[in-house]
Amino acid sequence: MKKNYHLYLGKAGHLAVMSEFLTRGWNVAIPEVDIGDDIFVVQDDNGTLRRVQVKTSTSSTRINSFSARFNIPLMQLRNISNILIHYVFIVRHDNRWTKPLIIRQDYLLDHLQQYKVGSKHKFQVNLYFSYSKRKIVCSGLDWTKYESDFTDFPLIEY
Repeated sequence: MKKNYHLYLGKAGHLAVMSEFLTRGWNVAIPEVDIGDDIFVVQDDNGTLRRVQVKTSTSSTRINSFSARFNIPLMQLRNISNILIHYVFIVRHDNRWTKPLIIRQDYLLDHLQQYKVGSKHKFQVNLYFSYSKRKIVCSGLDWTKYESDFTDFPLIEY
């Protein structure tokens, strides 16, 4: 694999996630300067704005499952503003994308503080997800309810 493969994978993950929002009727934009928001997602008719941080990973095959690791800067996660970040985790597994895990910033921070998910390393938290046929688990907690959870991004029909 090329030494810069992660750059290509990250951009491909962004574009795959953007495609999901577009098919749901939301407009998407990539900020010219990335200081923490990968994508702005907008409901055109009323101006509703959502901030999205895409986290992309490749998989590691396990017996009857696969796993993926994601890193999140603690400063970004803890910086709660008026418009919350939606984290979207997507994995490239067997030459296709998994369904995205979508979790709002305040929920992720709550999982970190209350349930001690992930492992802190320097200025970031590392999340290890295990994907099986029926469940997605991180730090012993079931995250399956966040799979394709577009609750904050309802389908828009034009």
